[in-house]
Amino acid sequence: MARSALLPRSWELTWRDYFALTKPKVVALILLTAVVGMFLTDSLPSPLVAVAATLGIGLMAGGAAAINHVLDRRIDIKMARTYHRPVAQGRVQTLPALVFAFALSAAGLAVLLLWVNALTAWLTLASLLGYAVVYTVWLKRATPQNIVIGGLAGAMPPLLGWTAVTGDFHGHALLLVMIIFTWTPPHFWALAIHRRDDYAKADIPMLPVTHGIEFTKTCVLLYTLLLTLVCLLPWVVGMSGPLYLLGALALNLRFIQWAWRLKFRPEPQTALQCFRFSISHLMWLFVLILADHWINYG
Repeated sequence: MARSALLPRSWELTWRDYFALTKPKVVALILLTAVVGMFLTDSLPSPLVAVAATLGIGLMAGGAAAINHVLDRRIDIKMARTYHRPVAQGRVQTLPALVFAFALSAAGLAVLLLWVNALTAWLTLASLLGYAVVYTVWLKRATPQNIVIGGLAGAMPPLLGWTAVTGDFHGHALLLVMIIFTWTPPHFWALAIHRRDDYAKADIPMLPVTHGIEFTKTCVLLYTLLLTLVCLLPWVVGMSGPLYLLGALALNLRFIQWAWRLKFRPEPQTALQCFRFSISHLMWLFVLILADHWINYG
């Protein structure tokens, strides 16, 4: 009886561990930007395409995250931010985690091929390989510019959403990719500053480890300035209107304020606060561009 009483708790832990492998918070932000890409096109996506694209992209993103857990397990166990992860702690073994990752990825690819289109399917697969293999296996351990180069894979979701509906590329979708690509370095370097000692202990050449914290703070500030210019491009090319312009300026000025504070008036938690704000920044930026589109052209 005592054993049966423990079973529900055991199943709950297993379910939660496998769910954690997918990095659900990261996937949620990926799906938000992908859905915005779908609804910025000239025509509304059909319900089938919208659901299938969201499901397929989400499954493949979760699969890539699970592969990352497996490949980074020896690094994760050395870092305070990641030591508790299921594979690092041995709560999920390597082989089951890989089977789970490949099953998610294969299911997502099948959904995209069957109910969306081949272009979106292969672009999503390329993004998966870019993050799970090129970034995790090579770039992360090879260069302090890892997050800059590897950031392209994480910037793809708006393009995936766009191609899911239209079946082709468009300059507007590429602008959305540029925004995320430019946003990624200051977003991640703020976290890397906060966790600099962790990365040094794990022998990962993140910018604060190789070039120092002060240099990285300068890079964060410069990238937020560049991001502000890039975020103005949708308005410059007529993709969005005044609502987006005002909202983007407000969000980016706030990001610059955090970066300035990080560089010149830092407190112990400033880097972490800057990192957390950057997540809200991207989320609200994409909500704004979608709202502006439907107000002006819907």
